[in-house]
Amino acid sequence: MRLRDKVALVTGAASGFGAGIAERFAAEGAKVAIVDINATGARAKAAEIGENAFPVVCDLTKAEEVDRAVTETVAAFGGLDIVVNNAGWTHRNKPLLEVTEAEFDRIYAINVKAIFLMTQRATPVLRDRGGGSFINIGSTAGVRPRPGLSWYNGSKGFVNLVSKSLAVELAPWKIRVNCIAPVLGQTGLTEDFMGGPATPELLAKFLSTIPLGRMSKPSDIAAACVYLASDEAEFVTGVVLPVDGGRTI
Repeated sequence: MRLRDKVALVTGAASGFGAGIAERFAAEGAKVAIVDINATGARAKAAEIGENAFPVVCDLTKAEEVDRAVTETVAAFGGLDIVVNNAGWTHRNKPLLEVTEAEFDRIYAINVKAIFLMTQRATPVLRDRGGGSFINIGSTAGVRPRPGLSWYNGSKGFVNLVSKSLAVELAPWKIRVNCIAPVLGQTGLTEDFMGGPATPELLAKFLSTIPLGRMSKPSDIAAACVYLASDEAEFVTGVVLPVDGGRTI
């Protein structure tokens, strides 16, 4: 088991990529905090995984709740080694002049501020433990942006770049920071990214831009996370790893 005796905190872990990451981490021997604003979903996913998972209900845009999430994880499992900042949000694909201020604020609260808050709160815990690993889920949108998603694209550009900056700043404490950039995946946000129902015509249009010819799956992202979180990647930091079927080539 590649993550035996490690403790991980995964945000947005009740569904989508986060659920896939949490499931794979537990299968690899880690103890996992299932952190999500969806209380029912977090508890159900933790129960499904079993004794190595613990649900934490948290609004990641509020500092006091992020503090509590970290504290509860450490209390439940005795420490913290890995933080996966996976939770994200988007506006529906549409012209930029139609995006409301409320939509903009929500995207930047979840995609940007939440990573700031979690990094601020979790870093001292990892530092005092002698090191650890952050994995931030960015996006190919921050590398090859699609039209109709400009503000979302910008938020993911932040994630991609700040991961590199944090890697340099946190290296003296043996804290590694890496980023995964998935292509469009099979999640609850798929139709928002596509701008409508996934009709065969619209799906074919999107898939035509991915050389390997399919969307990403939670298992694809989870496999990359396992490597980056494991001791096999002990000398890997500051990487933005596309898991994209060739989309960003």
